[in-house]
Amino acid sequence: MHRGLTGTYTPSIAGGHTCQAFIPHPLPPAPALVFDDRLQARLNDALLALGRLDAITSLQPDARLFLYSYVRKEAVMSSQIEGTQSSLSDLLLYEMDAQPGVPIDDVQEVSSYVHALDHGLARLRDGLPLSRRLLCEVHQALMTAGRGIQRSPGEFRRNQVWIGGHRADEAHFVPPPPDRLDDCFAALERFLNDVDGPTAPVIKAALAHVQFETIHPFMDGNGRLGRLLIPLVLVEAGVLQEPLLYLSVFFKRHRQTYYDLLQQVRTHGDWEAWLRFFADAIAATATQAVRTAQQLTALHARDKARLATIGRLSGSALQVLDALYARPISSIAALTRATGLTPATVGKAVDALETQFGIVRELTGHRRNRIYAYSAYIALLNQDTDD
Repeated sequence: MHRGLTGTYTPSIAGGHTCQAFIPHPLPPAPALVFDDRLQARLNDALLALGRLDAITSLQPDARLFLYSYVRKEAVMSSQIEGTQSSLSDLLLYEMDAQPGVPIDDVQEVSSYVHALDHGLARLRDGLPLSRRLLCEVHQALMTAGRGIQRSPGEFRRNQVWIGGHRADEAHFVPPPPDRLDDCFAALERFLNDVDGPTAPVIKAALAHVQFETIHPFMDGNGRLGRLLIPLVLVEAGVLQEPLLYLSVFFKRHRQTYYDLLQQVRTHGDWEAWLRFFADAIAATATQAVRTAQQLTALHARDKARLATIGRLSGSALQVLDALYARPISSIAALTRATGLTPATVGKAVDALETQFGIVRELTGHRRNRIYAYSAYIALLNQDTDD
């Protein structure tokens, strides 16, 4: 549905150039959303996929281990959208104090994404509502390392910014001036907390994401924080018990469509087109997450069955495999701590995993301080990210 412009323009100055900054109308949209059969069917598919995804938490005994790696995969993909080169392996290496294969700023930014999500969830579970305070705290956690530390962590921007183009008067989009951010965000906060009436959680997550990206309240990190807002909304609403839904892979794969639809909402008010895209993103992403969890569980079971054939070393090798399932890149020292076995026993088990079964691969090529990866596990996590 085309409602026309969903905000107003106001003159502003950025970089010495006069421009027209966009101030969005408060949510929910007016006229109200139209849920035709096509949109309702897509939303139904999304809700069904979300239900299956949430069931992982209670039906799989190792859901917590899946969450550990899946959150890190999302951190990598969300950060890659913003231009970092860090991979999942780089992040896992960094977290165990090993040297990643990319600039340290890149991997620090990705690690901060994990920290930011953890902080946001902890604050929600402490009873803090989705609010300016919470999102500023999450932003501060997001920007505490790497290049972001110089970009006013946790504080609304004090300058006019623009998106796209070399100059503000040639920009693809100019978000609200800094003196309008308080009002814009206060309206978004009311919407997030159902002050003027309830909104279904999936619809709320979809609309709030667009509104946050349009307000663009921070100097940097808006894209990553806007994507983090989606699982935070769904967890707070109880749609998901754990933050297992991450749309960055889908948004990256369909990047131009994503940006076009955001702008189409602003200029034409076509919220329904955005909702169809968002519902498709949820359905595809949740379905892939369930499939990945099932594949990882099956991989673990197959490898455990293979190790049961190696006699006296079998028990130790199984403990090492379980530790690698929890942390798929590790060292002898880390595996020793995780299993309680002696370094010598862990070394023998890892040698069997590497040379007899090809389950792990050594990454460094060094004779000392060697690091091992559970190769097939990493490959499964990366299988839908190579577009």
